[in-house]
Amino acid sequence: MTGASVPGVTIHEAMGALAAQRPVFHSEADFQFALATALQNALPNAAVRLEVPRRLDTGRTEYLDLQCTTADGVTTAIELKYFTRAWSGTVNQEEYQLRAHAARDLARLHYVHDVVRLERLADSTGARGIAVMLTNEPALWTPPTKPVTTRDAAFRLHDGVTLTGVLDWGPGFRPNRRELRGTYGVRWSDYSAIDDGPGGALRWTALEVTP
Repeated sequence: MTGASVPGVTIHEAMGALAAQRPVFHSEADFQFALATALQNALPNAAVRLEVPRRLDTGRTEYLDLQCTTADGVTTAIELKYFTRAWSGTVNQEEYQLRAHAARDLARLHYVHDVVRLERLADSTGARGIAVMLTNEPALWTPPTKPVTTRDAAFRLHDGVTLTGVLDWGPGFRPNRRELRGTYGVRWSDYSAIDDGPGGALRWTALEVTP
């Protein structure tokens, strides 16, 4: 669902502007900072903050990757994931060495968990939310060619899939079960093409959470 937006700018516009300047990132923190800067440039009167703490009812503190509050007081919480496969090269005279994260099943689980967190925040505070994933791993966006029987089958994020309801993580592993209040259609968009080799194309998806 790439129509997600912060009031005043869509995430598609923000990611498009970002791709023109930064086709690739060194790390998730690098991506977070760059997107925060792009949003601040697009919304100069907004308060854009990174790693915003929020105390839970349990007493534990969790941190939002990015929070944007517009001048009229509308808050959007944004969670980001940057999952990479191994790639190295030079882009705009800057050297990059992307490491292989390898655990695609956990990437799917953690992204769905971001959506669950944003739903919880939306229900308790009324804040809107956007979960963004950027990756150069085609296995995350490519639909499977045969039935999926792996433990993360319910968490698949390929283009065209719908996420909703209770998602079970294989048989008998309840700690990784996640339940979504909303229904989310996953759609991927091109981000950049840095070369023709493995890992040389980046794509992204975004799911919007509303109160």
